[in-house]
Amino acid sequence: MSTYIVNPIVVRMEESAKGSIYQSIIAMGMRARQINDQIKTQISERMADVIVDTDESEGPNLDQIAISKEFDVIPKPTFLAMKEMLEGQIHVKEPVVQEASAE
Repeated sequence: MSTYIVNPIVVRMEESAKGSIYQSIIAMGMRARQINDQIKTQISERMADVIVDTDESEGPNLDQIAISKEFDVIPKPTFLAMKEMLEGQIHVKEPVVQEASAE
């Protein structure tokens, strides 16, 4: 478990003590998607700056490889979302259900 940012078992234990673990999983999943979208946007912006040659006979583009290696070091969005949940940066709120009044 030392290779992971957070231990999933610890997340489950803490969230089950707070409330519904299913709501926490959904919240972490939604946050992981947001993080993934942010990473995709960042890499797209960085790759747009790199000049792309249509002639592939010259070999690989070293700038693109360098940018890819930078983003390979970033942990998975799921683990980042789990870490944020453990640090209290993600808050789960139940939607308020309004009861229909009978008239």
